[in-house]
Amino acid sequence: MNIIEKILAKHADKESVKPGDIVNVFIDCRVARDFGGANVIEHLLNNNLTVNEPDRTLFTFDCNPGGSDQKYAANQHMCRRFARENGIKVLDIHCGIGTHQAIDTGLAYPGSTFLSTDSHANIMGAIGSFGQGMGDRDIAAAWANGKVWFKVPESVKLNFTGKLAPHVSAKDFVINLLTIYGANALLAKSVELYGDCIDALTLDQRITIASMATEMGAIILMFPPSKGVLEELKKKTGKMFSPVYADADAVYADEQTIDVTHFETLLSLPGHPHHTIAVKDINLTTIDSAFIGSCTNGRMEDLRIAAEILKGKKVADQVVLKIVPSTDTIWKQALDEGLISVFKDAGALVSNAGCAGCAAGQIGQNGPEEVTVSTGNRNFAGKQGKGLVYLASPAVVAASAVAGYITAPHIKINIPPKLSCAKPSLESTSHDRKILTDKPTKVQGRIWIIDQDDIDTDMIFHNRYLTITKLEEMGQYAFDNLKGYENFAKEAQKGDIVITGKNFGAGSSRQQAVDCFIALGISCILAQSYGAIYERNAINAAMPILIYSPEEIAPLKLSNKDIVSIDLMTGEIKNLTKNTASFIHPFFDVQNEIYQKGGLLG
Repeated sequence: MNIIEKILAKHADKESVKPGDIVNVFIDCRVARDFGGANVIEHLLNNNLTVNEPDRTLFTFDCNPGGSDQKYAANQHMCRRFARENGIKVLDIHCGIGTHQAIDTGLAYPGSTFLSTDSHANIMGAIGSFGQGMGDRDIAAAWANGKVWFKVPESVKLNFTGKLAPHVSAKDFVINLLTIYGANALLAKSVELYGDCIDALTLDQRITIASMATEMGAIILMFPPSKGVLEELKKKTGKMFSPVYADADAVYADEQTIDVTHFETLLSLPGHPHHTIAVKDINLTTIDSAFIGSCTNGRMEDLRIAAEILKGKKVADQVVLKIVPSTDTIWKQALDEGLISVFKDAGALVSNAGCAGCAAGQIGQNGPEEVTVSTGNRNFAGKQGKGLVYLASPAVVAASAVAGYITAPHIKINIPPKLSCAKPSLESTSHDRKILTDKPTKVQGRIWIIDQDDIDTDMIFHNRYLTITKLEEMGQYAFDNLKGYENFAKEAQKGDIVITGKNFGAGSSRQQAVDCFIALGISCILAQSYGAIYERNAINAAMPILIYSPEEIAPLKLSNKDIVSIDLMTGEIKNLTKNTASFIHPFFDVQNEIYQKGGLLG
């Protein structure tokens, strides 16, 4: 048998297995991440299942360690609570990428089986372990039963000959493989790698290559553990492991030989990891941002390569460089070796350990038309934002961040004295409004009585929506964080009037807290007083707001949904439903002038 067949046979309590067999495989380590962990819990609870072996079961919080997204924060809290109740270990937000933690701490080891909600769990092939990413139902089954079914895959043996050029990194190696095999030539295959250049690869280099098996469609890229790798694992974990190797007469579906002598420094073009080009052949391409990290290239060796290039240099003007070590241990080692200082002196943002730019949750996304060069493993459209993402090695990313355009340390490009960067298209924003003249000074509509003081801007328009810039998208979120009024936006009608208490709009300077009412067609807001910034924002946006006192509106005998008319210039207010009237403070001159212009910038 070959490597994966031996591992699966042992963990299925069988003497042998062959491709196509479906076996129930015992899982040595069973992981759920902050992404998907809550779903695993829901499956267990809904099916009255318990955790089979808590000591083999754990959560890892690596997609969004900061919990900056409310859904991630809620999921993490749910997972922590479940972990406390069931004696499950949590590799929490400070730890880093779960698969790397598993390798470095011995949770996964040569010959073991490992399961995670991480689609790159097959990174375990770097140490000769069988790792797989699976859906939350599979993980729940593994947690409850300790086993999951698996179809034994066909295996392919790749023999590598020749010697890699000095500038060809492990990332270049796997991008060259993507060039050869694309996204599906090795689909559903277990791939074993052999040759002198493979034996010479370090653990960090093997992790880089193995992490992109998923992008090639392979089940796993399996490395027979070398003596050097076993020594490194022993140093990290304090344990000696007995690896699994293929038999001399192992059967493979295919066997191929590849000469690495001609491997080049490559890029993956935006949209597809397998659409590649040599760095030397790419046209001059300016960049806006760069990222070094992810499960593919956040290791110590990667950071040292980046630091060597960045030392004594500065990131190019108007280019953002983000660097994220894969684990907290690596972060601390980078600090001890002075690499963090190098990165900060160069002008990089260094974040706590985690998946970072690859998961688009930890250090932000890129914007429309933003050009990013990244060490991540995926660059699918929309994966890291709305921009364009090139995949490359740490050396290429670091060199490009300094140059301001895509390049590599060993490549010289003749560039014009001044780079011309692409200008983003100016889409409609919250300030795009028709400039109206002779605007109506009398408004009429249903009244919404919201009898509360100190309604702040987070209640009006929560900060989770602050990235929204288009006016027409804002109305749906008005008051959705104000208890009792979560359905306001759905129920409001054009022309409606809001009346509320003191200090309306307290809090932040966000313009959306005004614009959401404009988007809904709210004709006027009445309050006893306003937050200072909110009052200015409303007046400057030509949103009619007026101030009243309780004594002034008492004669109106207002009830919810009464029809009310207001003369903005005189302050006369009538309750048409109950045939009552009174006067409140009207527009002041400057307010009317701005209102008639359609806004301060009209």
